[in-house]
Amino acid sequence: MAYLNRTPSDAAQPVRIGLIGSGWMGAFHAESIARRVPGAVLAAIADPNLESAEALAGTLGTAKVTADAADLLADPEIDAVVIASPARFHSTLIGQAAAAGKHVFCEKPAGLGLQELDAALAAVDAAGVHFQIGFNRRYADDFQAAKKDLAAGIAGTPQLMRSLTRDPGTGSIGHAARIPAWTVFLETLIHDFDTLNWFNEGAEPVEVYAVADALVEPGLRDQGFLDTAVVTIRYSNGAIAVAEANFSALYGYDIRGEVFGSRGMVQAGRSTETAARRFTAEGMSADTPRLNVELFRQAYTDELVDFADAVRARRDGTVPPSKPFTLTPVANDARRALAVALACIESVKQGTPATVNTVAVNEKAVL
Repeated sequence: MAYLNRTPSDAAQPVRIGLIGSGWMGAFHAESIARRVPGAVLAAIADPNLESAEALAGTLGTAKVTADAADLLADPEIDAVVIASPARFHSTLIGQAAAAGKHVFCEKPAGLGLQELDAALAAVDAAGVHFQIGFNRRYADDFQAAKKDLAAGIAGTPQLMRSLTRDPGTGSIGHAARIPAWTVFLETLIHDFDTLNWFNEGAEPVEVYAVADALVEPGLRDQGFLDTAVVTIRYSNGAIAVAEANFSALYGYDIRGEVFGSRGMVQAGRSTETAARRFTAEGMSADTPRLNVELFRQAYTDELVDFADAVRARRDGTVPPSKPFTLTPVANDARRALAVALACIESVKQGTPATVNTVAVNEKAVL
């Protein structure tokens, strides 16, 4: 039997994705798109650091490279973009990409202020494109399992919640002086804020009280550097949540979440790489992950698979696979998490509780 001839119109067309930003996270997303996301193609890379972009493109076999994101946005062959540039450019790039008709995946945070983010999301709405924010914890197996249980009512009505981020470290932070102000809220705890919002679906965060300090690098305290924070969040359904972060956990990368409710408790996350333990004369020990791309390797991939599926569904007029719980973090999720982060900044500045959604609307958070 002879092979059947297939024209390009017979075959499924890949989702062609352009990357903006070829740094640490951008490079990992690029590798995922090129090698691990079915039906997607890394079509182009844009970065003002052209040498970095060219090196990444050479590794992954990407033909199109530019120093100007505008070239990528003007390319009619590109369906969607992944924005992994520094956070201060996110809102502007979201708006520009939407205006160009590109579907948008943006790393967190989606902006540094509510006014700029609202303008970007208005552009997304006007263009009718798909928008997704990079809250990767939603795609980790254990966090999804917890969410599925919560959606089924296993824990009942949430009463106490907890989420924590402890970044791996050595007891000092060599690049601390280069970390932008308020990073602990805007780029670290913002993941925890989304997790708590997602776990407590249907309720709104209404008030926060945040305490933060430089406990890892106390010498930078007077410069406004913060590496440790604890936040209390009150929700509209009465639930009380605690989110905490530290930039230097000597034992590894530690991400956990918990919901205690009227019928029980649900937990997600662990500080060990696997469930394996070793018991020797020196005591008990276990391996721990040291990088975000180790702990969340599959989650980072799966969030892009979800994005590509959504883009393909819109382009082809099909229905993406459904889940028994809310999964994809979209525009409102990006805004709610940022609103909590901005309220935390206001709380630290004033030393008092702050109302969510009513602070820092007319100015950027980083001042």
